[in-house]
Amino acid sequence: MAPRSTAPRSERYTAWLRGINVGGKNRLPMAALAELFTAAGGTDVRTYIQSGNVVFRAPASRAAKLAAAVESAITDGFGFASPVILRRVDALRAAVDPNPFLARGVPADELHLGLLRDAPTAADVAALDAKRGAPDAFAVIGDHVYLHLPNGVARSKLTNAYFDRALATVSTIRNWRTVLAVLELAEAS
Repeated sequence: MAPRSTAPRSERYTAWLRGINVGGKNRLPMAALAELFTAAGGTDVRTYIQSGNVVFRAPASRAAKLAAAVESAITDGFGFASPVILRRVDALRAAVDPNPFLARGVPADELHLGLLRDAPTAADVAALDAKRGAPDAFAVIGDHVYLHLPNGVARSKLTNAYFDRALATVSTIRNWRTVLAVLELAEAS
């Protein structure tokens, strides 16, 4: 009988970085980003498109430290701050399924998902301005903000800055197709 492994079980995660661009301000090549995740202890690291979407494996005990290490390495090595928001793959799957706007038949190209670092308090959620930026709409469920942005994210008043301030956390927003593509990549890993 083979000896039982004492190594911690590796979990699949997605990482969502805010403010990463391929050119201009806050430039960070995806190959360099993958190297930062590997150096911080991630394995099977993959990136998706050039805007800070990463899939990796790590023991649960290492994941939060890994996010902090990557944030620090970006600041030290590239000279700008980029928050890293993590989701275990099963938690991301659980967040995709209850999108209230999908149930209403909203086209996928009008949908976005805001990922929050921390779940907001009920009082902070209740204080959000439901009419801000109409016809844009949102719903907060747990540590996610579901967004219906019929005129696109660039014209919306429902921004990271608004949700960060109002919900006392850090957020990043992705279009629905990117969320689904990252989830598919993560589930295939």
